[in-house]
Amino acid sequence: MLFSSISFLYVFLPVVILLYMLVPGRGKNIVLLLASLFFYAWGEIRYLLLMVGAIALGYVAGLLIEKMSGRRAGKLVLAAAVLLCLGILGIFKYADFFISSFNQAFGGALPLLKLALPIGISFYMFQVISYMADVYRGRTEAQKNPLTLAVYIAMFPQLIAGPIVRYTDVKAALTDRQITAPAVSEGITRFAIGLGKKVLIANTLGELCAVYRGISEPTVLFTWLYAAAVTLQIYFDFSGYSDMAIGLGRVLGFSFPENFRHPLTAGSVTDFWRRWHITLGSWFRDYLYIPLGGNRVAPWRHILNIFVVWMATGFWHGAGWNFIIWGLFFAVLLIIEKYGLLKHLGKWRVLSHFYLILTVGISFIIFDNDVLAMGLARIGSLFGAGGIPFSSAETLFYLKDFGIILLIAVLGATRLPLMLVQKLKTRHEGAVAIVTPFFNAALILLATAFIVNGSFNPFLYFRF
Repeated sequence: MLFSSISFLYVFLPVVILLYMLVPGRGKNIVLLLASLFFYAWGEIRYLLLMVGAIALGYVAGLLIEKMSGRRAGKLVLAAAVLLCLGILGIFKYADFFISSFNQAFGGALPLLKLALPIGISFYMFQVISYMADVYRGRTEAQKNPLTLAVYIAMFPQLIAGPIVRYTDVKAALTDRQITAPAVSEGITRFAIGLGKKVLIANTLGELCAVYRGISEPTVLFTWLYAAAVTLQIYFDFSGYSDMAIGLGRVLGFSFPENFRHPLTAGSVTDFWRRWHITLGSWFRDYLYIPLGGNRVAPWRHILNIFVVWMATGFWHGAGWNFIIWGLFFAVLLIIEKYGLLKHLGKWRVLSHFYLILTVGISFIIFDNDVLAMGLARIGSLFGAGGIPFSSAETLFYLKDFGIILLIAVLGATRLPLMLVQKLKTRHEGAVAIVTPFFNAALILLATAFIVNGSFNPFLYFRF
């Protein structure tokens, strides 16, 4: 069930919120868990038991790890549980990739498993792993109530698209949370903005990307439009879903961590990854990069650690060579920055930002193309490879047709909208408070009109 669907917006969500607000005290967790299981079963009922099994694994392993704290047995339980989580993830998400790669490399004919990818498996498995690791490290006590742990792992707002919420982030709120009118109002606004970003901007940019993929004779200018559109589409799609998740969390009494902080305004790749998919980056930092030794090792080992982490980051996004190359592409850039370039980028702000936008644009062309050769050809088209023309009548038509939404997306990716809102709140706080509910309603209704009209409405992160 998509957040940006009529069934979610006008049936599931109102019913759940109404029941949730009416039920007192700890009954809210029961409502939230049942709603979350129904939400997941709506799209993946056959894999509901898989998620329940992951919850049971995390619960039992957490108790055992805590009981064996300080002993080698506790470490063995953690290792076994993590390997089991990664094994399940590997079978469902990566088995066919490895089989097909083996067949291509050695001329084999092993049959593919052809297993459907369980929605959100990468997100909830990472949450189970982080919970068990934090119990082992003594950062939190094991949760004794299986219902409470199930609510944490299965909670529908962040189940299929993140942010990757750690148990320690919501531990207190799982058993004692306050639902206030200001928090609910803030959550509704955040949800409405996220819905608008997803439906009105990301989906429209997706249409432009689809047009480009379908043309037989690309031009240099159209390829640059495509590079801009695909980068902005991915940003608004994922940040829009994160906004909706964070907003729903606020309505339900939770404070989820931020996942994006205007990453396209960064001046380096290092800064970009401090702002983009923050919860994933911090997860890999704390549960892979630091355990490998981080930067407190010899330079050659540090470089190896970066490659390992970024190969894993790319592979997390999808079972394809394009995702691995995408991750390694960032690894190379980060190594170059850490070992010399970064100290120079701050001296030339305009050039450093141009460098960031160019490299990120190229990276998302790789990300967007399952066939690596096609991605490389399109990167070449940015610079006129193969003698393609700079422009054409068709290119100018689509530039005119999508020019306004591209401009809105570019401005929306900066801090300008936030600065304007903050300025208005400072000068006209009362007026803003009155207008905000009408703004939210208008944005939701406009998005609804686009959805009902049958507009392009994919969800890019379902495959993750």
